[in-house]
Amino acid sequence: MNEFVAGVVRLLLRMVVIAMGLVLFASLLAAALVLALVWALRAGWARLTGQPVTPWVMRMDPRTGFSTVFRSTERWSSGRRGAAPAADGTSDETAASRRGGILPGAAEVTDVEARDLR
Repeated sequence: MNEFVAGVVRLLLRMVVIAMGLVLFASLLAAALVLALVWALRAGWARLTGQPVTPWVMRMDPRTGFSTVFRSTERWSSGRRGAAPAADGTSDETAASRRGGILPGAAEVTDVEARDLR
């Protein structure tokens, strides 16, 4: 009796999973068909009115993503230092940090002289 119930449960579970897969496939297919219909109507209207058919494109410049991240890290890194930029004149460290990679206090660094290994 237990084997029969286990088999029925397995069969029902398989049927439910297959039904869920079919519903997902049908919804994705319907979404693609709606997009294709909208694009076809748009292209037909453009041809009917004599305008060029322009493709749908994602206008994204990779440099904008980099600059967004760079600006956000600049904002957060200035907040960690605790130094607020002066309104009338900027200090040397703040100005140096805004120049792009020059560390504050870099002028105070002296060269290290190499010595022989023992």
